[in-house]
Amino acid sequence: MLFRSIGDPVSWLSWLGRGFGRLELDEARWVMVDVESTGLNVGTDALLAIAAVAMQVDWSRKRLSMRPSDSFEVLLRQKDILSTKENIMLHGIGVQAQQQGLVPADAMRAFCTFVGKSPLLAFHAAFDRSLINKQLHALGLPRLRSPWVDVEHLCEVTHGNVKARSLDEWMAHFAIDCTHRHQAASDAFAQCEVLQRIWPVVREQCKGWAGLQRLASQRRWLAT
Repeated sequence: MLFRSIGDPVSWLSWLGRGFGRLELDEARWVMVDVESTGLNVGTDALLAIAAVAMQVDWSRKRLSMRPSDSFEVLLRQKDILSTKENIMLHGIGVQAQQQGLVPADAMRAFCTFVGKSPLLAFHAAFDRSLINKQLHALGLPRLRSPWVDVEHLCEVTHGNVKARSLDEWMAHFAIDCTHRHQAASDAFAQCEVLQRIWPVVREQCKGWAGLQRLASQRRWLAT
C-alpha cells in the first residue's frame, strides 16, 4: 500500500463542513496535483493514484517556492484491474500494487484533507479534476470545491512564442529533468518546476489567485 502525507492538514470533518457556504481559500498555499489512471478516457477509465505537492506563495515579495516536506501520495486499491500491459508499463503500477492500495474512500478522504483550503493546479487540469470528482461522486463523497488553474494555459499565455504543448515539450524547453516520468509524484514535482520557470512572468501580472485565474483564462482567446 502506498500512502504518504506530510504537512499540517486540516481535519476531514472540517473539510466536509465547508461543503456549505463559501470556501475561504488559503492563497499562500497552492497544491500541484497529478494523477495516474488506467487510460485517458474520463468516462471509462479508473483513477489509480494521486500525488500532490504544496507550493508556498509570498505575495508581498512575489516569491513562489516548492515545499517537498508538504506532499502527498496515495495509491487507490482496485476492485477490478482495468490496466492493460501497455498502461502498466507506462505508469509502473503493477497488478499486485493496485490490489494492495488504500481503500478508495479512505484515499479520497485523505487527499481532500491534504488539500484543505488550498487552490489546485495541474497540467491539463480538466482531466485531473474530472477524474478526481468522478471518484468522489462514485463513493458518495462531496466533490472538491477548490478552484483549479491549468499550468499548460499559464505556459501558453506567458510564453506564447514557444511551440510546446505537452508536459514533455515544456520540460524539454526549460531543460527540466524527470527521471521517472508518468509516475504521479515525479510528475507533480516536474509540474512545480515548470510553474517556477514561468513565475517571473506570472508574478508581474498577478497579485493573487484571482489574478492567476484571469491570466490562465486568456489562453482561450489565444486559441481562437
